[in-house]
Amino acid sequence: MRIYLAEDYKSMSRRAANIISAQVITKPDSVLGLATGGTPVGAYQQLVEWYKKGDLSFAEVKSVNLDEYYGLSPRHEQSYRYFMQSNLFDHIDIKYENTHVLNGLAKSPTVECAEYNKLIRDLGGIDLQLLGMGHNGHIAFNEPGDDFGLETHLVNLTESTIEANKRFFESKDDVPRQALSMGIKNIMQARRILIVVSGAAKADIVYKAFCGPVTKEVPASILQLHPDVTLVGDKEALSKLVEAGVPVCG
Repeated sequence: MRIYLAEDYKSMSRRAANIISAQVITKPDSVLGLATGGTPVGAYQQLVEWYKKGDLSFAEVKSVNLDEYYGLSPRHEQSYRYFMQSNLFDHIDIKYENTHVLNGLAKSPTVECAEYNKLIRDLGGIDLQLLGMGHNGHIAFNEPGDDFGLETHLVNLTESTIEANKRFFESKDDVPRQALSMGIKNIMQARRILIVVSGAAKADIVYKAFCGPVTKEVPASILQLHPDVTLVGDKEALSKLVEAGVPVCG
């Protein structure tokens, strides 16, 4: 695992965007696994800036998103399809038909999940998977206790995840209680993984995930077993790793 310590959120975002852009430049038809949430937004903004300057093209890129709220329309302002269009896709030259997000209105979650697994296989697998991490160590919507062997599946969201996401909705009652999510198995099959973390509130869970035992109770801990993981975080998020003497790069 490579760990990069950034001074602040802006520097963290730029470092993450550098890694993603290098992937696209060296393999223009890359399959990117993409994430939503507040942490990746800065990296997406940087990628848009470089695209507009002519430094980068996504014309041949294909993308698969990690997850989607179950029950939300793609046009809902809190859906992850809407998030991706607003924060990245609408501002670069990626083809809409090459962007893939789970259908939150699927009549059969089981069928939707099976088809998504097949889609990932048909694309040849994910070249670079971008991840954030929740306060309880979840990656995508794989919550503590979930089986590491799961592929894309319907998830019942934990109370802590609902609480963390209520800020995006008018009230806590409006937060969906379920989501469709890639499983740990899908994530671990990616050739490379890039995980971004920011803020002091993530320091404890970052330490547990990368210095503690591999356990289902901290889903991100499984990343210790992946052969090609890069962790990029600001100094607040990585503070406990630094205190523990874990080697980091500037």
